[in-house]
Amino acid sequence: MTKKALIVWGGWDGHQPKEVAELFRATLAAEGFEVEVSDTLEAFADKDKLMGLDLIVPAWTMGKIEQEWVNNVSAAVQAGTGLAGCHGGMCDAFRENTDWQFMTGGQWVAHPGNDGTEYVVNVKHSSSPLVAGMSDFTVSTEQYYLHIDPAIEVLATTRFPIAPGPHSPNKAVDMPVVWTKRWGRGRVYYNSLGHQANIVALPEVSELMRRGFLWCAEGKAAGADDYAASGAYTGMQDNQL
Repeated sequence: MTKKALIVWGGWDGHQPKEVAELFRATLAAEGFEVEVSDTLEAFADKDKLMGLDLIVPAWTMGKIEQEWVNNVSAAVQAGTGLAGCHGGMCDAFRENTDWQFMTGGQWVAHPGNDGTEYVVNVKHSSSPLVAGMSDFTVSTEQYYLHIDPAIEVLATTRFPIAPGPHSPNKAVDMPVVWTKRWGRGRVYYNSLGHQANIVALPEVSELMRRGFLWCAEGKAAGADDYAASGAYTGMQDNQL
């Protein structure tokens, strides 16, 4: 059966969301997906439609989102729909919405040195097939410092500090670049690379994203026994003081 994916792009134009979305669309189409591309967050308004997807790919930096739409995406992922994205398009989207951050596994807070920082991405070899056969590589782009969920499975890291800043007096830390996590039955994948389309198009980055997309889209089939429906999370935003 043909798998279905939804790409939703927009937000801050500096991340070239339209161009990045087209790269993602081409990758998924080459893998046989039926792909819908939308430039409005209203694409998240139809919960039943989201539940019928195999993969959701957000490419939307900053901005605001209706809580109901976050709840819809969350419910779909908990039911097995995959969620995969990169850079600010997934983990710097909707800064005010902690439910989104809980689901995605992290939130951008800084990129010391800004664009053009040269650093090494260290692939963390483990039992995960998502990085099998891949080697460390060097990029020149933004180096994301993130606040992260301790539950994530880290697949690649980068060493801080490289660029000077107030973080420099701290000991060296290995910041996650690529990770996975589970959200109910669903699989979540994030890659902090992808400041603009030229970075997404790098062979290493495009291959990492391709593998992440495919892995996330198998969540419904693979995750049926991993999660009890009684554990469904409906969000806390409406109950905050």
